[in-house]
Amino acid sequence: MTRQIGFNAFAMNTVGHQSPGLWRHPDDRSAHYRDLEHWTELARVLERGVFDGIFLADVLGTYDVYGGDSTASLRAAAQVPINDPMLLVPAMALVTEHLGFGVTANTSAEHPFPFARRMSTLDHLTRGRVGWNIVTGYLDSAARNLGGTQLPHDQRYDHAEEYLEVVRRLWEESWEDDAVVRDAASGVFTDPAKVHPIDHHGRWFDVPGFHLSEPSPQRTPVIYQAGSSPRGIGFAARHAEAVFVAASGPASLATTVARVRAAVAEAGRDPRSVRIYTKLTIVTDATPQAARAKYDDYLAHTDAEGALALVSGWMGEDLSRHDLDQPLADVTSNAIHTYASAYSGVDDDGRPWTVRDLALRAGIGGLGQLVVGSGEEVADEVQALVEQTDVDGFNLAYAVTPGSFVDVVEHVVPVLQARGAYPTAYRPGTLRHKLFGRGDRPARRQAVLTAGAGR
Repeated sequence: MTRQIGFNAFAMNTVGHQSPGLWRHPDDRSAHYRDLEHWTELARVLERGVFDGIFLADVLGTYDVYGGDSTASLRAAAQVPINDPMLLVPAMALVTEHLGFGVTANTSAEHPFPFARRMSTLDHLTRGRVGWNIVTGYLDSAARNLGGTQLPHDQRYDHAEEYLEVVRRLWEESWEDDAVVRDAASGVFTDPAKVHPIDHHGRWFDVPGFHLSEPSPQRTPVIYQAGSSPRGIGFAARHAEAVFVAASGPASLATTVARVRAAVAEAGRDPRSVRIYTKLTIVTDATPQAARAKYDDYLAHTDAEGALALVSGWMGEDLSRHDLDQPLADVTSNAIHTYASAYSGVDDDGRPWTVRDLALRAGIGGLGQLVVGSGEEVADEVQALVEQTDVDGFNLAYAVTPGSFVDVVEHVVPVLQARGAYPTAYRPGTLRHKLFGRGDRPARRQAVLTAGAGR
């Protein structure tokens, strides 16, 4: 049986996202990120292409590592200005029926009690189509503006473990399934005996009370996690339903995917129960020649300094201090370990990465892999990547939006569908049903929800 491949659109409520400078291209509309119509149009395109969802990235700081300040990122619109991703979801949900929404939220940025309510609200408004991409933060600028300093990498995961415990208990333990009775005759809307305080008292948080929202369609949103460090993989193995991994090429991607699946098995879960996505940028057109001409046109609009501002932030290393053509020595990072380890050594061919390489690689689609070609050629490459690496699908970064996604829907999706390698329709039900064919939440707390029990 041909393996089914999943696509997410990888986007951000900002200009350019992963392709600094491309906002200048006449076909790019990312500078319209402030307009709801921009997002509702994109949502319709993605649902037409049977995308699993739109994966909305987010940061709460600016990229101020390159050159020691935010000058380069501001000039190039490298993920600044940026707006809140969550506020986009209800509008996109209103114009679609099936599209999923993976929303990034930083566990270092907000107390879990109001966050749990916000996610329940989104799950209600989308009729169960929302997921949470758990990130622990990596920009020192964000930590400073939140009134603190960045915790060490592994300690951020300690904090996130308790954060997730709190929100899961609020979502799963606080309200019994039949707590809301809506009995107009008796005047009782909610049975108080079936709503329970979670009485959480931990290292980081004290949450004695009960959840403010009644149970949403999924209760717990689909849990996404992005991170390929040993600690990040361990966290994902215990909690995640979908994992977003980064790699510099097919060989390193295969290694990372194998590590994730092994860790999931070691955690006592089916390694095939977790969907693994990696970043990919596709430049395609009706013919190979048209696709390559399109890529050359995009390349002419890239902003190398903006790309290096992003990479410096991701790696936690000021690349302005390095010679452009000297091999980049190993980087020890308190930022994103995945990028620091993948791009401070050698590529899949054994050639050392240089700063110039990183600027070129990150110019279109960030530091993900890039495929250029006709629909048939791209389909060949995508299927080969799945076969070589055991990845389940791709978070598709764009060169221009919505054009890059329209091109995929028009040129690549039909080819994959004809080969039986891509869905032709959505499964019914919530996002969890659509992705996994079932609605049960992994690692759900099996607390006995009876009045006063254990409380």
